[in-house]
Amino acid sequence: MRWTATGMLAAMAVIFFTTHGFVGTHPAWGYVNAFAEAAMVGGLADWFAVTALFRHPLGLPIPHTAIIPQNKDRIAETMAAFLRENFLTPAVVARRMSGMNVARAIGDFLVASPTRGGEDARSRITAGAAELIAEVLESLDPDRLGNQVRSGLAAQISKIEISPLAGRMIESMMADKRHQPLIDGLIRWAGLTLEDNEETIRAIIHERTYRIVRWIGLEDKVSGPVLDGLYKLLAEVLVDPDHPLRHKVEEGLQKLAQDLQHDPETRERVEELKRELLENPAVAEWWMGVWERLRRSLIRRARESESAMGAEMRSTLADLGNALKQDERLQVQINRFARRTMVGVATRYGSQIVTLVSDTVKRWDATTITGRVEGAVGRDLQFIRINGTLVGGLVGMTLHFITGFM
Repeated sequence: MRWTATGMLAAMAVIFFTTHGFVGTHPAWGYVNAFAEAAMVGGLADWFAVTALFRHPLGLPIPHTAIIPQNKDRIAETMAAFLRENFLTPAVVARRMSGMNVARAIGDFLVASPTRGGEDARSRITAGAAELIAEVLESLDPDRLGNQVRSGLAAQISKIEISPLAGRMIESMMADKRHQPLIDGLIRWAGLTLEDNEETIRAIIHERTYRIVRWIGLEDKVSGPVLDGLYKLLAEVLVDPDHPLRHKVEEGLQKLAQDLQHDPETRERVEELKRELLENPAVAEWWMGVWERLRRSLIRRARESESAMGAEMRSTLADLGNALKQDERLQVQINRFARRTMVGVATRYGSQIVTLVSDTVKRWDATTITGRVEGAVGRDLQFIRINGTLVGGLVGMTLHFITGFM
């Protein structure tokens, strides 16, 4: 645009000097020459005015030129004052935020279709959040963080009375017959334990039998039937749901459930056991191992692009977006929170934001601020030069027409 405006000015100069010698030969040449002369004057005047905003014309230190570079600090203060008075006052922010449905906009953004960038947005959010989680878990001291998590869990567990919960859980299991697999598992475990320790049991029977039995060599005939009887008993209890021994076990479980809920002595013993477990160094060491494996697993899953964590986070974001779009009460709450937050930011930090703007502009050198302002409005300023050239030419031609009748 600068070349266009300058080229038009040069063209007017060429026309003026070319037609100057033909003015008396025909009346039309007078109009052309007058147009070119006035256009050249108008173009030069506007060139001077536009140039004087950003620099000294032709490098000459003419007063009141290079206005923007020489007054950049005053411009910065004026911009800051304008921003403070018209944008960062609590009343203005509250009025603007009252007409915005921030929650609905966030919901639309989160549930937008992939063709509109929705899936890409969710992927970017989850990727950034996952990387942030990984960075935090890596940067913090794992031992200290693990101890803090353990202390927090221990504090919460210490507030919970476990006995009534365990008692009600046992009652619920027995009411729904869900304790039967547990009893079956105990019976199978007892059978496997008995099978793995047959030699030890035989040795115990051998030591407990009378000397006369051992002297005549009958201890093997005694231990065999004992073991067979135990295997048979366990097998009968396992296959017979109405076996008396199974009923005895159920009675014991029922009594345990009642004692856990209503017997103060039993409840105190359980609480004491809980406290001892929480204070046991072995439990603390076990927890630190669990925490370290959990921490490394979280870091690995966060860094894997196709991990289940990313899919779960994307699904959660989509559900959140739908809730924000459809739940008007939730929208009201979030919009109110956003409005209060922005008003609070404007109240507490408005002056700091304004200071940041003014200080930033003040730190720019003259070349930087000139280039940025000229880059923003320079095209329109060159139109001023073009319009000045054309308007000046029309005015000159009009004046030549008027003077022709005087």
